[in-house]
Formats: sequence, structure tokens, C-alpha cells
Amino acid sequence: MPPPETKKQLTDEQKATLERWIREGAEYQPHWSLIPPEKPTQPKVANSWWVKNPIDSFVAAKLEEVGLPPAEEANRRTLARRVSLDLTGLPPTPETVESFVEDKSADAYEKLVDRFIRSPHWGEHRARYWLDLARYADTHGLHFDNYREMWTYRDWVIKAFNQNLPFDQFTIESLAGDLLEDATLDQQIASGFNRCNITSNEGGSIEEELLVLYTRDRTETTAVAWLGLTAGCAVCHDHKFDPISQREFYELAAFFNNTTQSGMDGNLKASPPVTAVPLEEDREDWNQLHEQLLPIQHKLDDRRREARNKFEVWLAETTLDDIDRDIPEQDLHFAAALDIQQEQIHYTVAGQSHSAELPTTAEWHEGPLGKKAIHLKQGQVLESPEVGDFEGDQPFSIATWIKLSENARFASLIARMEEGVPKVRGWDVWIENGRIGMHLVHKWPSDAIKVSSSPFLQANKWHHVVMTYDGSRRGKGFKIYVNGIEDELLIGKDTLKSSIRTEVPFKVGQRHNSRLVSGATIADLRIYARELEESEISILGSPELFAVFEQPASQRQQVDTDRLYTWWLKTLDRVFIQLHADQKDLKQKESEIRDRGTVAYVMSERKDPAMAHLLHRGEYSQRREQLSPDTPDVLPDFPDDFPRNRLGLARWLFLPNQPLTARVTVNRCWQELFGTGLVRTSGDFGVSGELPSHPQLLDWLAEEFRESGWNLKHLYKLMVMSATYRQSARTTRAKLAADPGNRMLSRGPRFRMDGEMVRDYALSASGLLVNKIGGPSVKPYQPAGVWEAVAMIESNTRDYQQDEGEALYRRSLYTFWKRAAPPASMETFNAPNREHCVMVRERTNTPLQALVTLNDPQFVEAARHLATHALQRSKPEFQERIQWLGRRILGRPFRSEEIPVLQASFDELLVHYQAHFEAAEQLLTVGDSEFDGSLPPGELAAWTMMVNAIMNLDEVLNK
Repeated sequence: MPPPETKKQLTDEQKATLERWIREGAEYQPHWSLIPPEKPTQPKVANSWWVKNPIDSFVAAKLEEVGLPPAEEANRRTLARRVSLDLTGLPPTPETVESFVEDKSADAYEKLVDRFIRSPHWGEHRARYWLDLARYADTHGLHFDNYREMWTYRDWVIKAFNQNLPFDQFTIESLAGDLLEDATLDQQIASGFNRCNITSNEGGSIEEELLVLYTRDRTETTAVAWLGLTAGCAVCHDHKFDPISQREFYELAAFFNNTTQSGMDGNLKASPPVTAVPLEEDREDWNQLHEQLLPIQHKLDDRRREARNKFEVWLAETTLDDIDRDIPEQDLHFAAALDIQQEQIHYTVAGQSHSAELPTTAEWHEGPLGKKAIHLKQGQVLESPEVGDFEGDQPFSIATWIKLSENARFASLIARMEEGVPKVRGWDVWIENGRIGMHLVHKWPSDAIKVSSSPFLQANKWHHVVMTYDGSRRGKGFKIYVNGIEDELLIGKDTLKSSIRTEVPFKVGQRHNSRLVSGATIADLRIYARELEESEISILGSPELFAVFEQPASQRQQVDTDRLYTWWLKTLDRVFIQLHADQKDLKQKESEIRDRGTVAYVMSERKDPAMAHLLHRGEYSQRREQLSPDTPDVLPDFPDDFPRNRLGLARWLFLPNQPLTARVTVNRCWQELFGTGLVRTSGDFGVSGELPSHPQLLDWLAEEFRESGWNLKHLYKLMVMSATYRQSARTTRAKLAADPGNRMLSRGPRFRMDGEMVRDYALSASGLLVNKIGGPSVKPYQPAGVWEAVAMIESNTRDYQQDEGEALYRRSLYTFWKRAAPPASMETFNAPNREHCVMVRERTNTPLQALVTLNDPQFVEAARHLATHALQRSKPEFQERIQWLGRRILGRPFRSEEIPVLQASFDELLVHYQAHFEAAEQLLTVGDSEFDGSLPPGELAAWTMMVNAIMNLDEVLNK
């Protein structure tokens, strides 16, 4: 009953419903979608002649119940076009249509369906819907909205659909491919589903808050995509309608709260965790290299154990004077110990001594080697015009001890870089959020290199950092060593082509005029005019390495002896040195293959058990009790023998008594074909969602899908083979009045195609479409300045650089998707920005859409290309050409009553363009492809406009 304070009263109808419920026993049942489905018996219907498969029995029963007859079957040309668009996303060729029309065999339609399902375009079309749900895009989404190397995940989705990967396995690999035993490269790539969410690197962001947002997104996406539940409504409080408590939301979130991903994406195209993806032709060599590297690593481990006795003998017989332990001096360009607390600081440049006054505010802290170290706080320690005047093709190395405080913010540690608007040029070593990196810049961000370390430097701890550069003008020419060990390198920008030299002086503590460094302490800063060797780096980073020689054997610490042993193996043990060299050669080959290939965003689990906290009001900082991973009580219990991680969750989704997964999935598939799901609210199967129009049909399809082994091709074929699907979309006023939304399915599906299909239709019909499967995203025609208007100046997706050649004519699935500015023509047709999971797109009809299809260069060029074919390949008579175009664009010849209208339009256009040569030429030069100069410009322009008009017919834009 409504609470008294609301002053709301039950209606007479509501009271009558309650009274009837009480009379019938007042039995309470859970919400319909939470009851596991059972496969119902097919109902017997009067018009059994109409039934082609079980789907039709349920639809016919509903039609008889509401007193509506089914429509007649659509003609063969309409069917061929409809099923081609639904199964491949492309119109059928005229040859395909004519072949089907002439095929009188009983299974002609089934053969056509099978042909489309076997097409590689099947996977592309299914992938397009899934990418909306997966919130796939090519940029991070927030702040700079920089490029993200994500397209390998899209390729995996296409491949999975084409291979008809069972949906349960598709789900397991999507949610937990990285957790499978001996996970293949494809399975790791599949886990990128949970890396498609928006991320940020905005200054001032709080890492913990971002990680909470990422976990929330993954939880909400999984709940919507597989369960059809709006779990996000339980972030701040218990769900107001569905039986999901706030506690249960965070228990579900715990499954996703254990990734090694950083909260800050670093504005990198490959923000960890990522995995290398070699080119297809390199896969065999890549696998062989891994097979060769493993035994070498075993031999190195064995040698480390075997050579210990030999080392102990050497240690007992060797004195300090016997060892070449000199700190490298060759090509030492600059050196400053920064360890003596004086009013002046002394340093050398190319062997010459210099000194500089220290600021009175300089602070001295305990250094790494028992001496002092300068704490960079208020300004530069020194400035020198002689230091660091390097060019982009010169190798050099920088080495220093560094300790960062917890609140160290972004700044340049050392630099020779001018900075101002618009000019930024030079080089610097920078720190940000615990990472250390380097810039080489001619012009930011278009002509520059940016690299950084992958792991974070632990705060309040001394680290020895060495950066080497080989002068190659490539990001891969850098190496970063922390405490003598080479770090994984992150390459943020890799476009340096021009000079980095600048007249501004070298500085410690800031760039030329920028923010002063804060929260960093450094010592023993050295710059070399060459690339240091690994053995030199180990000595630089370990000056205390040989202190064990000065200690009696009984007083030596094991950790010190172990460090010396590692040095001995790498520099004096011939067996280890050879093995290490062999390993290095193989890793070099591996690196070359990696450079030719790309990367994939993947999930990676921490070793600690997944946990989460209940967050009061959803605030990241308001932690309450700690929670373990679990699923909502209203759904099946989580089995005790399942791992409590993402892999266990994926398997839980397919338990036999799981009420939602199959229903939600078949409903989404139905929606793709019919425009509306059996449950209209496909993303909400909860109390606020709409009841299914055909509940028994929904349950029958769900159980059929499960029994088929989660076979998606079987499911789609079942639906398109039904008489329900094959109905004509023609209707009557009476039917429209009784069932305006076609919820009873008394006629065939008819609705406006999505933006991608509209564009692909024009490209395919015109012959411009490039039928290449997979690969990086492409940048076709877009309005000028479309990215610049919404991008920050530092963003690497600020300037839209249109592609050339075949990249202009790829399927829309491959179009570069910038979240802050989605492809303009597709957004006009209601494409989402992909910031969140989208189960169903809005479908509007606006004048802007007509402006796109009439004026977008892609559509005008397609019209001109098809018009050219019409003039080249058909007979010169108007009727021959217009019928050729009708079959090509509409899949049918024009009717006799349409011909005079078309003739009149053409005659008017021909007169206009023959009289206005400049207008014709302007029209024919739209697009990058050249027009055929041998054809009469006026006639070609007239036919171009005719094709453009036909492509804008309602019959073309609607499925």
C-alpha cells in the first residue's frame, strides 16, 4: 500500500486486481524474468498452414488471441534484400537477387540464408552490434581523449562470430580469457572486452577514484549485457525496484576489482596491461622464439645455481685491486655529485670544472650512499648553456639517483627545453604519478617522442635510474633501467622527424620557464654522449657492489654477496655470458617482430584475492565493510567449486538454472532483426522493464539456444527462416490502429537502418566498398575541424588527418571512433559515443539525416561512381540505364508508373548541368577518386544526381 504520507490512493482497477489475487490464494511469485525458463509446448493454432517453424506457432497463437491475421509472404526481391541486410549488413548484388528469384527449388530461401551466414561479412555485421554493447572506441574518452590501440579486440570479435564460437565460450573468453589455463593469444585479446571502458589521465585525478569508476563500469556493463539488469541503480543505495542491494552490487563489483591496470592511462596508446600481437605472417616465428627462449632461461637459471661454488672460490682468491670496477668515464658529458652541502655546487662539463650558486632555500636530505642529496623544491639547482645540446640523431645517456615523495607532481626533473605557446622544443626527463620518462620534441605533439617507465617508482625510496637513447629518432631507441634492471618501456608518442636543438640552457629542476619540480631528491647526476652498456649501468647503479671485499667473510651480508654474484655472472662467467648473449639475440628478434606488429589491451589479475568495499553513497573515499566476490541472492547460488574470480563469474552466467542470460541474449538477437525485442526494454528485464510481448516464445527461444550449445548461427537461422520474419511489411489501417508498433508481429519488420548500414549500402551499391576484413581503424571523410572543436591542444586526436586510397572506402565498422567526437554522419543517425554500454540505439528521423545522405562527400562520390558504371556498362537508352540502377540500388526494376517521374527529373537535371559546366565539374570533383573525363560532364553530373536521389528514397534507407 502507498505510505500514508504520500497521500496516494489505489485506483479501482488496482483494488480489483488485489481482490482477485487474494481470492486466487494470494500466491506470491518472483518477477517473471527471475524464474528459470522452461521450454513450453508449441501451441496448436487454426492457421497451421502458415507455420514454418516453432516460432510461428507462438506468434500465430498471439495473433489469433488479438484477432489479427498475419501478412502474406514478402516477394523474393524484398526477402533477398531484407535477409542480406540482416545477416551481412550489406545489400545483395543484382546477380544474387536474380539467382534467388529464378531458383524454383523448395529450399531456395534456405540456401540463400546459408550463403549469407557463411559470408565473412556475417561476422562484421554481428560485431557492429556487439561493439555498441562493449563500448568499443579508438580513444580513451576523457581529458586528452588520446588514441588507444584497441582494434585487435574488434578483429577478435569479428573472427569469433565468423567461427561461430559458442556464446558461452565467447562470454568466458570475453570476461576472463586471460584467466584460462595456457590462454592463447586470441583468448588474451578477447579479455579486452573489459578494457574498452573510458579512462583518464587528467592532472589532479585521484587514482583510487578512477579505479572505482572503472570497476563500476565493468560491473554495470556485465549486468546489462548478460543479465539485462540495471545494477548501476544500486551503486549509492539499494535498488529502488529490483531485488539488488547495495551490498550485492559491491560483491559483484569485487570480481572486477583485482586488475593490475593503473587508474591513470598515461595518455598512452598502449596503457598496461597489454600483450604483443605479431603480424599473422610472423606468428610462427614468434611462437618458435618463445619455444627457444624458455630453455635458454632454464639454462641461465641452472647456471646461476651451478656456478655458485666457482664464484665462492673466486671471491676468496680475489682482491679489490683485481677488479675493473671503474665508474664509466668515456664520453662523460656532464657530472654533478649533488652530495656536498655547500653554498656552491660543483660539476664538470666535458672534463672542465664549473660551479653554480645554490638558492638559499635549498634543502639537503640523506642521500643513497650515506652522503647528502639535494631536495628539489623551490627552483633549479643549476643552469648551464654548455650542457645537453643534443640533436635527435645523437645517442646519449642520463643516469641519476632519485627519490620521489608521495605527492610529487608532474614536472621536469632535468631539461634543455624551451616552453611557451606555441613553441615547445628540446628534451627533458620528467616525473608524473610515480613514473619517470623522457621527451624529445621538435613540435608538440605532432613531431615528438614520449617514453616512460611502466612500473611506478616506490615513493620515499632511493632508485638509480638510467635512460639510454640510440639516436634513432624512434621511441624503441630508448631504454630505461631502474636499479640496474631494464624496465618495460611505454611509448606515448613516436613521431620525431625534425631537430630538437634549442638555445635555452640546460636546467635541473624545471624546463625553461615552466612549473618547478617538487617532491624529488636527486644525487650523482651524470650525462653521457653515448649509449651506455648494460655492464656499465650495473656498476653505475651499484657503487656499493664491491663493499663486500672490505668486510671479513664472517660479516658479509647474503644480500650483498648475491648482488656481487649477479655482477660476476654477467661480466666474468663465460658460460653465463654466452647464454645471456644468445638470449639477447633472440629477444632482439622478438623485439623486431613486436615492432612490426601491434598490441592488444588485456586484463591481468593481481595475485591477491579479489576484494571490494561497500562504498557509502557510492563515494570512493567512504569505505565501509570489506566484501568478497559474490552474486545477488535473487539469482542462482555461486557454486562452491567455482573460482571466485572473473572466470568463475563467466561460468556462473551459464548455469542450467540461470534465468536471465539466455533470455537476454535471444531478445537482443531478435531486436537486431525485428527492430524491437520481445522485451522492448532489452537492457532492463527488471521490475521497471516492459513485459515480453510473447513470453512463451521468449522462453522457447532461450531454451532452444541453450540446447543448441549456445549456437548463434543456429539461432539467427531459426529466426530468419520463420514465416514471421518473411512477412511483407505492407499493412492496413486497421492493423496500424490495432498494433502501431508491430508488437504482435502481424507484419514484417521495417525500420530505418543504422548509420553504418546506410553508408555501407551506398559504398556497396556503388562498387566503391573495399571488402577487406579486419585491421586498424580508418579515417574517411569528415567535416573540417570536427575533432579540433572538442580537443585539448595536447591531444594526439586533435587534428583529423583524413586517410587516402582504399581506407576511404572500408566498411563503417572500421571507422576511427573518437569518443569526444564520434563519426559525424553516423552520430546523426543515432550512433552512440561509446562511453557506456548500449543495448539498443535510439532511432530518430530528422532533416539532418537527409542533409548527410544528400551532401556528405562519401554519398556524393558513391553516386558519381555508380553513375559512371551506369554510363559505361548499360545501353544508352534512359530506360535501360534507370532499370540497371534500380536493380543495383533497390534490388528490383522500377515499376512502369515510376519511369515517367524519373525521366522528367533526369531531363531537368540534364538541361541544368549541360548549361552550367562549372556546376557539373564542381559536383564531379567531390571525393578523392577521379571522375572519368571521357564521359560528357553534363550527362555524368545529371546521372550522379539521379543516383543520389534514388539512394535517398525511403525504400533504400529503410530495411
